[in-house]
Amino acid sequence: MTTDPGFHYEIEKTQDDIKGRITTVTCHGRLTSEKASKFKEAIKPIIADGGKIIVDFADVSYLDSSGLGALVGVKVSALHKGLCTLDLINISDRIKDLLRLANLTKLFSS
Repeated sequence: MTTDPGFHYEIEKTQDDIKGRITTVTCHGRLTSEKASKFKEAIKPIIADGGKIIVDFADVSYLDSSGLGALVGVKVSALHKGLCTLDLINISDRIKDLLRLANLTKLFSS
């Protein structure tokens, strides 16, 4: 877990008999340019491990363009590696609108 008052996350790894390895990344705060690269670096090894990655945005209050770029980067990496799936859950209406305006809704629904 990171312990930054602006943005932090917890990573929980579990095993499911049917779905295999499941990693949940629960995010909190504001994902901005100051933390976007750290977020990407935390997710990269999880992608290499394979399985299902769930990124929970229930407690994310703000996402700037760098944060959005970090999300796109990890999603595209997951798709290209073919080793795992990466899904966003509990996205606020504001972030849904941002994804729609950036024409990224389809990317994150796959």
